[in-house]
Amino acid sequence: MNSRFLQCSFGVAVGLIVLLQSAPAVAQTDASLARLERAMARGATIAGGLVGATAIHLESGRKVSLNGDQPFPMASTYKVPIAIELLTRADVGTLRLDEMIDLVAADLHPGSGTLTPLLNQPGVSLSIRNLMELMLRISDNSATDRLLTRAGGSEAVTARLRALGIDGIRVDRPTAVLIADRYGASLPAPETWTPEVFERAFDAQSEEARAAAAIEFDRDPKDTATPNAFAGLLARLHQGELVSPDSTALLLDIMERCLTGVNRLKGLLPAGTVVAHKTGSISGTANDVGIITLPESAGHVAIAVLMKSSDRPSADRDRAIAEIARAVYDYFLFRPDTD
Repeated sequence: MNSRFLQCSFGVAVGLIVLLQSAPAVAQTDASLARLERAMARGATIAGGLVGATAIHLESGRKVSLNGDQPFPMASTYKVPIAIELLTRADVGTLRLDEMIDLVAADLHPGSGTLTPLLNQPGVSLSIRNLMELMLRISDNSATDRLLTRAGGSEAVTARLRALGIDGIRVDRPTAVLIADRYGASLPAPETWTPEVFERAFDAQSEEARAAAAIEFDRDPKDTATPNAFAGLLARLHQGELVSPDSTALLLDIMERCLTGVNRLKGLLPAGTVVAHKTGSISGTANDVGIITLPESAGHVAIAVLMKSSDRPSADRDRAIAEIARAVYDYFLFRPDTD
């Protein structure tokens, strides 16, 4: 038989053997990620409503998603994009983090208990850096709305996301308006806002009007994100692609010291696990997005868990997030590299 033919046949045979040997590994990888997705779906049932979650192992690029392209209300997780716009402006010199911002009584918005006693006349001045701590660590809404104004407004924040190539996330309203829309309340001109004005506006709504507003809120595309988009933003933040190295380090440091949501992403993780995260909550919604540092040099996971229309108690919503985070943690801890 012709030796060239034998060599050719031998090469084809070797190629087929390699292909057959590699096929099970690919199938195994796909099957294991599918099992993780099913585990995430089981955790999601605890919350009721609709839950979306995306996790990306940053070192290997492996990704798993549940309802990843569905838009969800961000609630206070949208404070991360606001911080990115502020830090971008600081990087280019159009604002300084030590710039002082004056706050007065009209700046006191719902969800701002920490600043409440400080905003009696004549008010208080805090630096942008201090306000960012309040916005991200305790989710203070008065700090957030003043920072959103200083960042150029919601349009500027969304435009920054688009300039960075990030679709699927949009910022549209200050927190005061977002909360009012959720409860169907009509607000007067911003310069007239006081705690009493907010209370009267919310109390004026019937239970039926609030229920209708809740349904519309969950359908509204404003101030929403998909889990895929938010996890992708966090991945790029960790990789230093969004702001300068110093600004990246600052933002992640503040997020690692977040004081809210101890029973969400962190809820079932081993004590001491480093999680740089931001929560978001409003009636029917409980969110947590962040970056989990795995032990034993297993890498990092960017994760976004968002939900809407949940009719379960807050403890159930928190537990759903915690169950999803633990399933993701265990999977990527024991499979840190591409199969």
